Amino acid sequence: MMNKWEGIVLRTIPYGETNKIVTILTREAGKMTAMARGAKKPASRLSSITQVFVYASFLLRTGKGMGSLEQGEAIDSMRHIREDLEATAYASYIVELIDKLTEDGSRLVGVFELLYDALHAINEGYDPEAIALFAEWKMLPVAGIHPVLHQCASCGATEGEFAFSFQEIGFLCHRCFERDPYLVRITPAQLKLIRTFATVPISQVGSLTLKKTTKQFMKKIVRQIYDEQVGLRLKSRAFLDQLERTPALLPDKEKPAEADE
Repeated sequence: MMNKWEGIVLRTIPYGETNKIVTILTREAGKMTAMARGAKKPASRLSSITQVFVYASFLLRTGKGMGSLEQGEAIDSMRHIREDLEATAYASYIVELIDKLTEDGSRLVGVFELLYDALHAINEGYDPEAIALFAEWKMLPVAGIHPVLHQCASCGATEGEFAFSFQEIGFLCHRCFERDPYLVRITPAQLKLIRTFATVPISQVGSLTLKKTTKQFMKKIVRQIYDEQVGLRLKSRAFLDQLERTPALLPDKEKPAEADE
């Protein structure tokens, strides 16, 4: 059966001397894996559309076993992501995170839109670290983790002082602090930001500029959830950690004024 689907390339694996096995997250049918014959040849019509991050319209032949990528037309090559090391690093992390948390043939509501919005925002020059945080928080339910962020995870209260509990995977109000001796105290601004990361679509956020310390705090919480509850180990995360330890690897950029929390 021949299908024309829009999709974004998540991963490619060389196969033989000239072919690629391409994993695509499609808008219409979820994640698909297909053989792209001859795609490793520079002159191949499939070469440019089988690069990671490319958003294209694909013609896929499906049936029993692995599908076949017959042809395609690029909609957005995400050029800025390819030309900027920091953008490439964070986009790679988002793509690998989504790839690891989804299965072939699965079509999870909102995941394609999340991936497109994240890559589009990074490609437009928005802070890639902040965009990656949005993706991390929003993919938690896909990983089977549903943080309680709208009320106290213990008593259900919506008023008062709150802290984040890894034991409860959500907020605890001051009346319930004793339930978790290792909870993390948070400010009202941090609480609001966590809710924003988890619930507001990237396309509706606009220009969000955060202090480095704020991003580090948010990252520490969400990654501890992944480490303790999901157990993901991503190659791209190791590279991001290396970039953070050696910022000299990144070219100097004109930094915008950082907003308060």
